[in-house]
This record gives sequence, C-alpha cells and structure tokens, in this order.
Amino acid sequence: MPLPARLTVLAAKTTGGASLLGFILFLLIGPVRVFQFASTTASALLLDGLLCGAFFVQHSGMVRRSFQDRIARYVRRPYIPAIYTIASGLALGVLLVAWQPTALVIASAGGPFRWAVRSLAVVAVVVFVAGVRALGHFDPFGVRPIEVMSSGRQPRQVPLTIRGPYGWVRHPLYSAMLLLIWSYPELTADRLLFNVAWTTWIVVGTILEERDLVSVFGAEYRRYQRHVPMLIPVRVAPFQNGRVADRDEE
Repeated sequence: MPLPARLTVLAAKTTGGASLLGFILFLLIGPVRVFQFASTTASALLLDGLLCGAFFVQHSGMVRRSFQDRIARYVRRPYIPAIYTIASGLALGVLLVAWQPTALVIASAGGPFRWAVRSLAVVAVVVFVAGVRALGHFDPFGVRPIEVMSSGRQPRQVPLTIRGPYGWVRHPLYSAMLLLIWSYPELTADRLLFNVAWTTWIVVGTILEERDLVSVFGAEYRRYQRHVPMLIPVRVAPFQNGRVADRDEE
C-alpha cells in the first residue's frame, strides 16, 4: 500500500476510533467539562446548540453525493470515505471537548425506573451488534475502498439483504443509536437539548438516506419500505426476504 494510502487509513482509524469512543462515553456517563466558555445556562445551551448544528452540517453535507462529486475533482474517489471519517471525527471531537454541561435538572429517573432506562443501553448494544453481523460487511471508518484499490482488486457487488434485525426495522443501527441517546437517567437541560437535536437529525437524515437507497435499489427497496418500518419495530415476526438487490461496494 502506498504511503499516502497508509497514512490516510491510519488517520481515519485513529480519528474515527477516538471520537467514537469519546462519543460512547459521553452518552453513557454524561459530558465532562473540559473548558468553560459559558457562565449561564442560556449561554451554555446556545453554545451547545451551535456545536450540534456545526456537526450536523459537516456530517450531512459531506455525505451528499453532490459534495463528493466536487471533492472527486481533487482526490481519488476511494479516498473520499476516509476523508469524510477524518473530518467527522474532528468535528465530533470539537463537540465533545467544547460541550458545556448545565446544572439544571429537568427530570431524573430513580429506583427501578432508573435501571429500566439504563437497560436501554444494553438493548442498544445488542441491536447494534446484531445489525453489524447481519450486514456481513462493515466499514465504520471508510477505509475499505482504499484497501481494495491498493490491492488491485475490483469492487465487488454488495447485496442488499433482509435478515436479522433488518427484518424488523430498515435501519437498526440508527434505532440502536436512538436507544443509546435516551438511555441516560439524568435529563439535564443540555442533555435534553442534545437528545432532541440528535433524535431530530437522525430521523431527518434517515429519511434523506432513504431517497438515495430507492435511487440505488429501485422497486425492490420500495417493496422493503412497504413491509418493514424505518426505525420503530411494529411487526411481531420479522420480514425475511434474503437477497433482494445488488449495488457496487463503495
């Protein structure tokens, strides 16, 4: 693998892995004040809202096909997913470090209800792992295209399959993330802002992603949409249809 490719892969794995670990800790144990930029609850919430908005714009903007087409004028396409991971990791890192916790408690779960809320995190992990296993391929840091290019192999067809948790919801990884977001028992003002903002962003982003999936998989994905809900399971038995379509791997 050429040196630029190795460095890009290393940067993507390091930045993506570190920011992902920090994000999971943020969700499970709450934010840690690293720097104090706000002296009042209102100013803290304003800054936190701006941090969320900046991350959403970066993360959602760079994933759009039109943006990637512009970037492809300057870098080879196999590098774009890894560059996206690096940029997203840095943006998420800024959010985690600059986040301003507030002391205002909106709600707090106690007793058995506290454990019930905490158990959502366990359910989220189980759903996420099951979703990854059902995919059969998982490239969280966007380095697979570089590895494929460097090896001289041709990109293989990646099937769209309906198995495991994908028989209950079309986006189980996002469902797991929503469960994890709401699994913290102390709902402070900043945490409420975070939960509502990220829930809204995930739902809107999923709807936009559905458009891309329909354009790729066509009628078969529309059939999948008719049988399986997007994020919240409502079926007693999972929908199973095996391989329904193929698309080129990124």
